[in-house]
Amino acid sequence: MRNNTNWWKYQGDSRYEKVYEQMQLLGIQDVTTDRQYKNGTIVWRLPILSDRRGKYLEYASFASGYVRNQGVDCRSNWQCNKRVESEPEYYELPNGDYRKFTTRTCELIPIEIDRLEYMMKYVIKNEFIKRANYVQEGKFVPKWKYDMAKESEQFSKKRANEYMDKFANVATEMPDEVTVIINGLKYKII
Repeated sequence: MRNNTNWWKYQGDSRYEKVYEQMQLLGIQDVTTDRQYKNGTIVWRLPILSDRRGKYLEYASFASGYVRNQGVDCRSNWQCNKRVESEPEYYELPNGDYRKFTTRTCELIPIEIDRLEYMMKYVIKNEFIKRANYVQEGKFVPKWKYDMAKESEQFSKKRANEYMDKFANVATEMPDEVTVIINGLKYKII
């Protein structure tokens, strides 16, 4: 892995310098390897731990025009590019009719700096803002989980207080010994 990131890659052009400045402010590291760099790939490591694996999230920009999440949580990376409707294709059926077929495809971003700016906006929106309560140590608790734990704790306290009130006067003094008969044999428990 390249030592001290690709800081030199972001020098000389104001758009690259702005992206690099935003990276520094957010704590994003460029962890592109030499081989990835030669292939036109740039990989960023975010200061956000994955929910499932405890590894830092990574995003990459590829020379092919794709921006992808590097699959820390799911073993496969997925495209972050905008999805658009493709041009319709027409297929002739055996009876002579035609069917129109359209799909959704990723909108490729051919220029590297445009991909980096898009990746920065995507990461800020979908990772930093979405996880506003996330701390670097990974002590993030989703709101629904917190609400459920809070309700569960309140329910447990309420139930405990009900039992304490119900059984408070049942046995104020405990006996010194208890006699138990098991299979016809008498035992004293002290």
